[in-house]
Parts: sequence; structure tokens; C-alpha cells
Amino acid sequence: MEEILIECSPGVSGDMLLGAFYDLGVPKYEIEKTLACFGLENLYYLNFRESQNCSIRGIKVDVEKVDQSTKRDWKSIKDLILKAQLKKQLKKRIYEVFESLALAEGRVHGINPEDVHFHEIGAIDSLVDIIGVCTSIEYLKPKKVFCNEPTLGRGFIQAEHGKLSIPSPAVIELLRKKNIKVISNFDSVEGELSTPTGIALLCNLVESFQIPYKYSIDSYGVGLGTLKLPCPNMVRVLNINSYDENFIDQKMSPRYEEICIQEAWIDDQTSEEIANLLELFRKEGAYDVCSQTINMKKNRIGFSLQVILPLEKKEYFRKLWFQISTTIGLRERKQSRWVLLRRKGECLTTFGKIRFKQSMKPNGTIYMKPENDEILRLQIENNKTAQEVKNIIKESCREFKALEDWE
Repeated sequence: MEEILIECSPGVSGDMLLGAFYDLGVPKYEIEKTLACFGLENLYYLNFRESQNCSIRGIKVDVEKVDQSTKRDWKSIKDLILKAQLKKQLKKRIYEVFESLALAEGRVHGINPEDVHFHEIGAIDSLVDIIGVCTSIEYLKPKKVFCNEPTLGRGFIQAEHGKLSIPSPAVIELLRKKNIKVISNFDSVEGELSTPTGIALLCNLVESFQIPYKYSIDSYGVGLGTLKLPCPNMVRVLNINSYDENFIDQKMSPRYEEICIQEAWIDDQTSEEIANLLELFRKEGAYDVCSQTINMKKNRIGFSLQVILPLEKKEYFRKLWFQISTTIGLRERKQSRWVLLRRKGECLTTFGKIRFKQSMKPNGTIYMKPENDEILRLQIENNKTAQEVKNIIKESCREFKALEDWE
């Protein structure tokens, strides 16, 4: 098993996920074996049946409830999980899904998560869905789980608390806490497309909501929902091999990564102010900054400023631009780059310990040079030219001592 790609088409629920994993090849007995560890084996009948939705085949999950009335709170479910004789990783997965639901419900209702009383989620069919999906992931052991952004739907749903607007408060809280983006272009579809159980499973089992750019499909499974929609109501789970350059082995040299480039033209700040702005960007974590003078409108001399920064800092840097500079506009783009692996270290020389930087060429050859600040310092201290300092370092340099890992 390589990677798993979950396709929410358009939404997701626990039973649809479970049906898709069964269709992909997870044996029923593996799921029931885990449920038996919780002492639930006599409280339900689980059936996987082939069905169709909008003429698309897939697996529909039916859970016949022998236990019709029991509504469990977080404390009782937590006790069930902690007492279950399960592998550590599987127990951890199940615990985290239910805990995230308890925390979301607690915030929504303004109560301690320990006091959360699950209604629909505490019923036996929801327990089967959550435990079954977690068991499926543990059985397949994918290297990574991907998923597209789900759609939530609109309208109202009848719940234990009465009529609730869609998305439900618990779904909103789960998405907020995990900062998961959703799609809202299914405006014509009425109904709950993504349930709290489905969203909680995605929040805890999916490692990336960025689908690989290139991948091959080995096999797939289809889980069908109950809701009647103008499009197929299904979830697909694909077993894939990704070839996206985002996921190339990070120990390869050169290494692929994505960066953000932000750029603005400014004609109403002094050169001193521009210099301070660039220095601030460096201090705040920019990979690099540069500027050049340009002729702008009305033949005014201005500055073109460009900042290269990590993708995760793009929002923070946007605020810096508009807070510190006078620009009223900012260009931004995502760009890829290849960089040689590098690391910092030191070598003992005639001048003492000198800071060095190593870089690894694609063929494995290691190139090494002293830090420029060290060259300048030694020039001043020894009244020598840069070339003289470099020659002495080269002749007396001993073994390199790494101070960090390759990155």
C-alpha cells in the first residue's frame, strides 16, 4: 500500500467512508474484530451491500441497531477506548477522533468536554463508522493520506437538539480548529453533505488537503450515501502512487520546495526607509530580499522590492507590507525552486576556528567555503587582503565539524 486519496464527491460521512474502505479491500472481519474489543459485538448487525446512486455502483453500509436507546457521553466512550485491548496506534487514532468531537461539542455548548453527552455520535452506528474507518487505515497502513476539500451543503437538518442549520455547529468548530478549507460552490444542493462524524475522521486521519499534482491509481473503492442528490452521493477512496515533486525525498540534492514571492513598487519612501524595510523583512524570516531603482509614473524614481519567503509566512508578510511600507498594492505568487542541500559547521585553521558552509552537488560531491563574515573579520584583524586570508585558510584547514544536519 502506497498512499490513500479520499475523494469527497461532494461531501463525506462516516458510513460512506467505511463503505469505500470495504470496497477497496478491507475485510469485514477486521472491522468486527476491533469492535469486539470494545464489547459492542452484540449491539449491532453490520452489512455491506452493493447498491447504486445516480447509476454509479458502490457499497452501502447498513447498521441494524440491537441497542436502540443508549446515548453515550465522552467519559463513557473514553473508558471503552482506554480499556480496549488494541494496538497502540489504532487506539490513538480512535481516541483522537472522539476527543476532537468532544472538544468541538464542548465549545459549541459552552461546557466542559468531559460533560459532553453525545447524541447521534454516541449511537451504535456512529461508533461502528468511526472505529471501522480507523481500523481500515490501520489495516492498509498507507504512507500518507490525502483528501480534497469537502463541501458542506446548505439548509437545515433535524437533530436531537431540534432543527439545526447546515453546516452544524460541531462541523464549523472542527473545521475552524484544524483550519481546513471547504468548497462552497454547491449552492443548489440542499442537505447535509458533510456530517460531524465524517469531518472529524478527515480532521484526524488526513495528512494533506493538497492533492498530488501527478499520481497513478492502483485500485479504488466507492462508498454510497443515503441522501438523494442531483449528482452521485458518494465517497471514493483511491490507492495511489504519487509523483508530485512536492513529495520527493527531502534528502535528495537538489531538493525541491515551494516558496512565495511578494513584490511591490514604491515611489514615496526614502532610500533610508527602504533599507530599513528590507532589513526588517530579513529579520522576520525572509529567505532573501532585493531592490532596484525604477522609473515610475510621472517619471518619478521609485524602488522595485522583491521578497522570497516560506509559504507558511505569506499572510504574516502581507500584514508587514501594509503596516510598515506605504504601498497600496502587493503582487504575490507561489513558485517552485530547487536548492542544494547545505549545512553549517566549523574548521580549525591557523586563524583558529572558522565558520564554514557545505553544499552537496547532485553527484554527491561536497563543496565547502568559509562564511564571508569570517573572511572580512580576518582581513581587518590581520591586515590582509581577502585572497590572502582565503589562501591561508585553504592551506591550514582541517576536518569539517558539522553543527547541523543537511537541509
